[in-house]
Amino acid sequence: MEQGKHRAPAEYGAHQAPAHYEGGDGCLTTVIRIPVRVVVLLVVLPVRMLWDALVVTARAAERVLLRPLGRALARFFGALWRYVCVPLGHALVWLGRAVFVWPWAALWRYVVVPVVRYGIVVPLQWAYARLLTPLGHGLRWVWREVLVPAARWLGTGLKWLLTVVLVLPVVLLWRYVLVPAGTAAAWLVRYLVVVPLVWTYRNVLTPVGHGIAWTLDLLIRGIEAFFRGLGIALRWLVVTLLVIPVVQVYRHVLKPVGREIAAALGVAWRVAGFVSRAVGRLIAWLVLNLVAAPVRWAYRTVCVPVGRAVRDAVLAPVGRALRAVGRTARQTLRAARETVRQARRDAWRALVGGPAEREPGELGGPLARTLGSATTVPSAVPGPEISPLPEKSAQQG
Repeated sequence: MEQGKHRAPAEYGAHQAPAHYEGGDGCLTTVIRIPVRVVVLLVVLPVRMLWDALVVTARAAERVLLRPLGRALARFFGALWRYVCVPLGHALVWLGRAVFVWPWAALWRYVVVPVVRYGIVVPLQWAYARLLTPLGHGLRWVWREVLVPAARWLGTGLKWLLTVVLVLPVVLLWRYVLVPAGTAAAWLVRYLVVVPLVWTYRNVLTPVGHGIAWTLDLLIRGIEAFFRGLGIALRWLVVTLLVIPVVQVYRHVLKPVGREIAAALGVAWRVAGFVSRAVGRLIAWLVLNLVAAPVRWAYRTVCVPVGRAVRDAVLAPVGRALRAVGRTARQTLRAARETVRQARRDAWRALVGGPAEREPGELGGPLARTLGSATTVPSAVPGPEISPLPEKSAQQG
C-alpha cells in the first residue's frame, strides 16, 4: 500500500530527483510494515487511552480541587500572617528590646561610660600631661645632647682603628700576593688542562658521536617502517572483517527496522489519539444525556419553583421583620445615647457652671450674619432687622 512512499515521482528523471527522496523500500519492508503497525496500535491504544484519562482527570482536579484549595490556603496563611504573626512579631521585638537592649544601653550610658571616663581616661590624661611628657622631653634632651655625640666620637675612633688594624693589611695581601698567584694559576690551568680537553672534544669525541647518531637513526627508521606496515595490514583486516559487515548490517537491517518502528509508533499514537477522543466524546455525551440533563430538568422544574415559593412565603417576611427590629433597636440605642449625653452635660453644668451669654456684636459674642447670606463673618456689624428698599440697595450696590 505504501510501497512507493519513499520513491521519487515518475515525472522527475533520474538526474532530476530531489535530494529528500530516498530509494524505494524492498518487498520485505512493505510486507512487514502493515502487521507491525497493527501490533503497535494494539499495544499503544490502551496506553494512549490511559494517558488521555489521566490528563482529563488531572485538569478536572486542578480546576475543581487544587485552585479552590490554593486560594483557601492563601487566604488562611495571609490571615495567619496578618493577624497572628505580625502582632506576635511586634510583641517579641518589644520584649527583646525591653529585655536585651534597654538594660544594656542604660548600663553602658550610666555606668560603663562614667566609670571609664572618670576612673581611667581622666587619670591617664593627667599622668600623660604632668608626668610622661616632661620625662619624655628630658630623655630626648639626654639622647640628642649626650648620647648621640658620644656615640659619633666612639664610632669615628673604632672606624680608624679597624681600618689600620684589619682593612689595610688585607688589602695589601690581596693586591701584592693573592692576585699575582691567581693569575699564574689561571695561565697554567688554561694551557695545561682546558686547551687539551677542547682539542680532544673537537677532533675525537664529535666524529664518534656523529657516527653513533647516524647508526641509531637508521635503526629507528627501519623499526618505524616495520611497524607502519604492520599497522596498515592490521587496519585493512579490521576494516574488511569487522567494520564493513557492521556498517552493512546497520545500513540494510537495523536502520530500516528502526525507521519502520518509529513510523509505526507515530501512526499508532495518532490513531490511538483519535480513538481515545472518540471514546471520551461518547462518554461525555452519555453523561450529559443520562445524568446532567435529568439533573438540570429537576433543578429547573422542581427546585427553582420551590425555592422561589420559600423565598416569597418565608424568607422575605422574616427579612422584613428582622430589618424592622434592627431599625427599632438602632433608634432606641440612639435615643438612649442622646439622653445619656444630655444628662452628662446637665450634670457638668450643674457642677462647674456654664459660660455667660453675651450680646451679638460684642467681643467674644455670637458671630453676626450679613444681609443676604447665611454665613457668619467675624468682623461684620450685625444688620438691622428691617431690610432697606430695593432702589436704595441698588444705588448702594
